[in-house]
Amino acid sequence: MRWAHLIPAQAQVLDVACGSGRHMQYLQTHGFHVLGVDRDENSLNLAKSFGEVVCADLENAPWPLTGRQFDAVVVTNYLWRPSFADVLACLKPHGVLIYETFAQGNETVGKPSREEFLLGHGELLQICQDMRIVAYEDVFLNSPDRYVQRIVAVLADKDRTTRFAGSSDTTGKS
Repeated sequence: MRWAHLIPAQAQVLDVACGSGRHMQYLQTHGFHVLGVDRDENSLNLAKSFGEVVCADLENAPWPLTGRQFDAVVVTNYLWRPSFADVLACLKPHGVLIYETFAQGNETVGKPSREEFLLGHGELLQICQDMRIVAYEDVFLNSPDRYVQRIVAVLADKDRTTRFAGSSDTTGKS
């Protein structure tokens, strides 16, 4: 909600791992055209009242949105590192990325607690290093207690070079 004003009016927005569509609902009520993708068909049955939905397993199948681009991409409480390049490729030039998920330290207060589901310190900054960073936090939050990392970044132009953690590919192509 805090950064939705950065998204152009009537924009196309992708909600990755949308679940039942909580963010889709907010975005749709503010005039955005939303597409949500998730693997849970039951959750998507609720989400489809807020926009278009795609049922896809983002971790065990090919990326379902290859070639599609959006004015904004929202990802919350979801981390699948192999999809970082695909998520960023979905941004149009000057597109807005809003990403928040659990970070290292969360293993001390609850779930998720496995390292592969927790962002390392500064990991979102590294992923978005070729974008214009609007906001970044690596914080502890209460009620419920959790460690999160958040970033809001804008894609500067179409021909950027993007480097991904653990990848030697610096061309922005995967």
